[in-house]
Amino acid sequence: MEKWKRTLYLLVFVQFVAAIGFSSIFPFLTLYVEELGTNSGLSTELLAGLVFSAAAITMMLTAPIWGALADRHGRKPMVVRATLGAAVVTALMAYAQSAEQLVLLRAAQGAVSGVISAITALIASIVPRERAGYALGLLQVGLWGGNSVGPLIGGVAADAFGFGAAFLVTAALLAIAGLVAWRLVDEEFTPLPAAAAGRRPGFLRAWRHVISMPGVLPTYTARFLNELARSVIMPFVPLFVAELMSGESGVATITGVITALAAIAGTVAAIYLGRLGDRIGHKRVLIASAVAAALFYLPQSQVSAVWQLLALQALTGFAAGGLMPTLSALLATYTDPGEEGAVYGLEAAIMSAARATAPLAGAALVGWLGLRSLFTSTSLLFLLLALVAARLLPGGRVVRRQAEAKSAIAR
Repeated sequence: MEKWKRTLYLLVFVQFVAAIGFSSIFPFLTLYVEELGTNSGLSTELLAGLVFSAAAITMMLTAPIWGALADRHGRKPMVVRATLGAAVVTALMAYAQSAEQLVLLRAAQGAVSGVISAITALIASIVPRERAGYALGLLQVGLWGGNSVGPLIGGVAADAFGFGAAFLVTAALLAIAGLVAWRLVDEEFTPLPAAAAGRRPGFLRAWRHVISMPGVLPTYTARFLNELARSVIMPFVPLFVAELMSGESGVATITGVITALAAIAGTVAAIYLGRLGDRIGHKRVLIASAVAAALFYLPQSQVSAVWQLLALQALTGFAAGGLMPTLSALLATYTDPGEEGAVYGLEAAIMSAARATAPLAGAALVGWLGLRSLFTSTSLLFLLLALVAARLLPGGRVVRRQAEAKSAIAR
């Protein structure tokens, strides 16, 4: 087996285990806030919102810095730092004495983690550029697969042993992921020539160089729109399911089934569409996936039964599954070897900004136009993403010239 393939498979496993760990706390995080109570007089609703947004805000601020450090000192240390750091902070959450302490710990978790961007940067640095779509699609399999299993594990652990025990289980999973990366993943890291000669470019200079490259800024814009579209609707799906079920029991179970089915569809799509992008071009796959997601989200505003929502969510999950690996593969194509940390650190910051913005935007839409407006708005966001890709991303000739130049540099 080629060395890069062995490393890729190990990192997919690390991503899978880490995704289980991170996603396992979401089913009961709001309930834990209510149980802890407040020492400051802030409302439970506000603290529940801060618990979800605090990690996204701090990750938005720190991810570019961690990415730039990865280009100087290696990407594997960043993977180990992110997983083990998150494990320590998550374990401390089991002993929080108030909701305010939990918010602070979530902020610390966002500041020290960034597992996805660290693993993506390492994969992009070792995988041949012509196989980037396949590799990053396989990484999404680990992410989506972990996200579909994690909530079930977390919910069972919380019901059986309590919230504190569930946090400790999560911390153990993150620690396992970190130890696997530390002991089994190999990286032959060579710093950029300027850094080796003692003329390391500053963080701001590295970020400016990345953003100035043709195609990067439109790709980051598309990434923000994709994450915003996916995140704006997520907190309100249980409420919409409850509305469709008209007071029947089992809302949480049905919501879990819908989420899991969408994740499974996205898992299948990620690896297939990633490979397809390697063959026919990632820009084409990106535009087609965005248009498909828009078309499948639009009729969800008119559904009248849960089974209709279930079927359409599976279709949108498949379409959305093609977007994330395609966008990451485009970034690998547009940027220079040796800058993967800065590239995917900035990407993580942009995704975090979208996740921090989405709940507020969603709440405003629900309060103004109702729950069903979220599906129409999400459809419009995906159409805007397709338009950005079609009009602003470089064409095939530019991409081929960039890829040839990068291959020459790598050799």
